Amino acid sequence: MSALAWLGGLAYFTLHWARVAVRCRPPPGQTFAEAYKIGVQSLPVLLTISAFVGSNLALQGYNAFAPLGGQRLVGMFVALAGVRELAPLIAAAMIAAKAGTEMASQIAVMRTREQIDALEVMAVNPFWWLVTPRLYGILLVMPALTLIAVFTTLLAAYCASVFQLGLSGATFLEFVTQSTEMRDLATGEVKALVFATIICFVSCYCGFYSEKGPEGVGKATNQAVVVSCVACVTFNYLVSQVLYG
Repeated sequence: MSALAWLGGLAYFTLHWARVAVRCRPPPGQTFAEAYKIGVQSLPVLLTISAFVGSNLALQGYNAFAPLGGQRLVGMFVALAGVRELAPLIAAAMIAAKAGTEMASQIAVMRTREQIDALEVMAVNPFWWLVTPRLYGILLVMPALTLIAVFTTLLAAYCASVFQLGLSGATFLEFVTQSTEMRDLATGEVKALVFATIICFVSCYCGFYSEKGPEGVGKATNQAVVVSCVACVTFNYLVSQVLYG
């Protein structure tokens, strides 16, 4: 299948879901169950990755500014790189790798077992039953996960700067507050919602139209995480260009 045909299929899939979503309310029980799986169960991985990324940002910023005598600018470097760009991307990458692959594989297995066809026979719209709770669940938790990634990145960078590199904690916080505005956090939340929508629709689409059998499930899962990550990085640039370009 060509890339253009694949994108056309994804657009049709999204429009078909939208028509169904207008007429039917989301199942609240399933929505909160998906939110719990996506949000709470992803926290350990997200916290670990964010902490090490924040520490590495402080270390690399210090090494970059030290020859110029600008070690005190590490806080500004971490705030600009972490809050604006890396924290939303970290959250998106972790959710795509964990929740996105889970969505794709579960739906692909249902396709293999012909359970999606069974839903249609029982007059249950599979777009509403399979996509809606996953979309609303990921939209509920993705902004919160992004804020947690921001906080963890800054906290880890602060600890590395103060306790490992010997910088002043007050100076670090001063540059963080001076270089970060509320619109930076708002931008991160906008990116989180965009990334959540991309991950959900791409993952569900890959699973919904997967080939039957174990090979089809594996291919759908791999395609979901690859396309989701590439799309998130691409849209991250576009959103940053619009807001900061």
